[in-house]
Amino acid sequence: MKEKSMIKIKDLTRYYKSGEGIVRALNGVSFEIKKGEFIAIMGPSGSGKTTMLRILGLLDKPTKGKYTINNLNVVHLPEEERNYYRLTQLGYVFQDYALMDEMSALENVYVLSLMEGKSKKESIAIANSALINVGLGDKGNRVPDQLSGGEKQRVAVARAIAKKPRILFADEPCANLDTQTSKQVLEVFKTLNKKFGQTIVMVTHEDWHTKYVSRIINLKDGLIVGDKRKRK
Repeated sequence: MKEKSMIKIKDLTRYYKSGEGIVRALNGVSFEIKKGEFIAIMGPSGSGKTTMLRILGLLDKPTKGKYTINNLNVVHLPEEERNYYRLTQLGYVFQDYALMDEMSALENVYVLSLMEGKSKKESIAIANSALINVGLGDKGNRVPDQLSGGEKQRVAVARAIAKKPRILFADEPCANLDTQTSKQVLEVFKTLNKKFGQTIVMVTHEDWHTKYVSRIINLKDGLIVGDKRKRK
């Protein structure tokens, strides 16, 4: 039985005004993503990578085009429903960690569960489990200043996966990390994908990162110029 697609994108465009001109960040792209894929979005600077990720993650809206997740048209959701969907169904990992300095690793992870309305006891249990899954079960009481760059990014990953998101979006998550630390973070992504079937969409500019993913989508000038699934 053919597996159904989780994400469907059709003729997606995103235009920006720049002075008196128009920047065509995305110029009509179409593709589908199946549940459990680990995708790298690649391309040169200005190719539309981050714009694509922001639209997929409901952080921006397209100028036109269709975008559905499990047949739900997320483009036209009312803003309040859109925010709730983003909070409860999607996970995000950014290159700058986006951790709160005055809070411990555990607190940084469980704060989103509290925002969802879960009890503190349940939120702490969920956060502890997420930290264990990224190899930081013993670092929950440390504040960000007491963690290495790789550990901070793994806390950010734990925060993103704690709510068990349908899709995990990562925007150049290794941009501020050295090679060895980047490998540690990418191994966490690979484990989440292989062991738990987590769907991951990651923007990266490093060719060597592609050995961790199952599919590579290449963008150039707002268009898809390559889409390759790797053999298992």
